[in-house]
Amino acid sequence: GVKNRVSEGSRHQTGLTHFDGAGQARMVDVSDKQVTSRTAIARGYVEMKRETRMMIRDGQAGKGDVLGVARLAGILSAKRTSDLIPLCHPLPLASAEVAFHDVEDRSAIGIEATVRTNGRTGVEMEALTAVSVAALTIYDMVKAVDRGMKITEIGLIFKDGGASGRYEAS
Repeated sequence: GVKNRVSEGSRHQTGLTHFDGAGQARMVDVSDKQVTSRTAIARGYVEMKRETRMMIRDGQAGKGDVLGVARLAGILSAKRTSDLIPLCHPLPLASAEVAFHDVEDRSAIGIEATVRTNGRTGVEMEALTAVSVAALTIYDMVKAVDRGMKITEIGLIFKDGGASGRYEAS
């Protein structure tokens, strides 16, 4: 029956995969991995009308401090990533930072999240989640004046630590 297939599948796990030997989704067992210092940085953009960008930059949005709220939302989401992403490990974060920069030439707000932990698995998902939620928060807070905003290019730009070592986007 089902019970036999599950136990049999778990005996035939191969490498770091989210599937067991029977093809069923599972959380990867990281208990044999080394505890190391791990860092991940993700980046993304919210493209918008020039007027919207200036309104946010100058703190003139009707809902208040857009970037302050987006920063807090990004940090809180990094801490809750395992509640949002199936099969993602809950991790004690050493730090989570979200920063914004004005990208005038493409009329965008750039978002960068840096997340650190000492653990057995990396924090790439936490950094990506922080950028995504910060971007969605910006959109939510000013959508009444600019529904045409676009959230773009969310991606990992740096990671360090763990068996796979260092990664830097080109």
